[in-house]
This record gives sequence, C-alpha cells and structure tokens, in this order.
Amino acid sequence: MVVPSAVSVAGAPAVVGSAVGWLWLLALFVLPGLVAAVCWTPFLLSARFRALFVALPPAGRLVPSYVGVALGLSVPYLVGVVLTVWLVDSAGPGWSEGFLDTALFGGVLVGFVAPAVAADGLPSLGVDWDPTGYGASTWALLVAAGLWYAVVAAVPLAALAIGMALPGGY
Repeated sequence: MVVPSAVSVAGAPAVVGSAVGWLWLLALFVLPGLVAAVCWTPFLLSARFRALFVALPPAGRLVPSYVGVALGLSVPYLVGVVLTVWLVDSAGPGWSEGFLDTALFGGVLVGFVAPAVAADGLPSLGVDWDPTGYGASTWALLVAAGLWYAVVAAVPLAALAIGMALPGGY
C-alpha cells in the first residue's frame, strides 16, 4: 500500500488552485466568442452562410467550423482588451479610450476584412463555398454578418468604456 507523503498532499491545494485559475482564464478568453456565436446564429438561416462553414475545415461539419470562426473573430477584441489592460494606466480615461479603440478597430477587422477574406481569399485558396457565385448579395450577407458580430462585440466594450469614464471609474 502506497501512502502519500505529507509534501504531496500539502501541495495538492496549490495545484488545484492553479488549475482553477487557468480554467477561469480560458473561460474568460472563450466566453466572448461563444456569446458572439450564439448571437450570430440567425445568419445560419442563409444557405450561403452555412455553406461557408461547411466548406471550412473540418470539411462537411458545420458546428465545429462555425464555433471556430466565431472564436477566431473574437481574437482582435481579446488582444485589444489585454493590450489595454497591460499597457495603459488605469487611472484617468486610458482604459476607456483603449476599450473604445478596440471596439472600433475590431469592428473594422470583423466587419470588413473578414468578409473580404471569405469572399475573395478563400476562393483563391481553392475553397469554393458559394454556390451562387460571389456576387453583391453574397458580399451584402457577409458584411451584414460581420457588422452584426462587430456590434455584438462592441456593446460590452462600449458599456465598459462608459463605466470607466464615469467619476470613480470602476
């Protein structure tokens, strides 16, 4: 019979605490993308929008591609928030301005750059996903979806920025 040593038992809470901390950090990074994915689901009513995700890896599987793209589109916002918190002094309007800048630049990336990548970049890489051609209606759908994602991501950032700008801040 193996008896655990006092050292290994005493260190267990520290390991569990560290694991819980990492899980919270992972949840904080994944949660915004998952919330945006849920808010983005009305666009899945479009066969063209679904075709995009079915064509992406893993090919033929809608849900993993959809969730992966939704998580990927949240990266500019997460990077902006992390950079703001890391590099900007929390005193004064610095964080507020940083969160608004993050919402603006993330919105441009998600609202306009991502649709261009989907409609121009993917077909040039051999991922032909639009059965109707890549006309104006496809572009309108992609830009609308991108802008909706950007709005969903910007609302909490703008609310946080307003809260940070109020007297007393956070």
